[in-house]
Amino acid sequence: MSRVTSKLQVTLPKAIADQYGIRPGDDIEWVPAGDTIRVVPPGRKPPVLDLKLRLRLFDAATERQRLRQARKPRAASGGERGWRREDLYGRGRAR
Repeated sequence: MSRVTSKLQVTLPKAIADQYGIRPGDDIEWVPAGDTIRVVPPGRKPPVLDLKLRLRLFDAATERQRLRQARKPRAASGGERGWRREDLYGRGRAR
């Protein structure tokens, strides 16, 4: 894991620099990708996704999420979990 300095500089781990052929003085590209940031090594361009491909990828991800949620058991209703909501309001108070 790298730390960002007060000058907003980041140290690239040597193993990653070696793997992608990044050397001192190379320019790397920082690409926003939703909630993440992609670092593109020199000489490589991030893939440009056309609208059809982006929609197909989105639909596939949505279907995977739907299948994951269908496999998860639903949370038990209030009477089956061994406590009631009302029990929370009296907790810690003298009766």
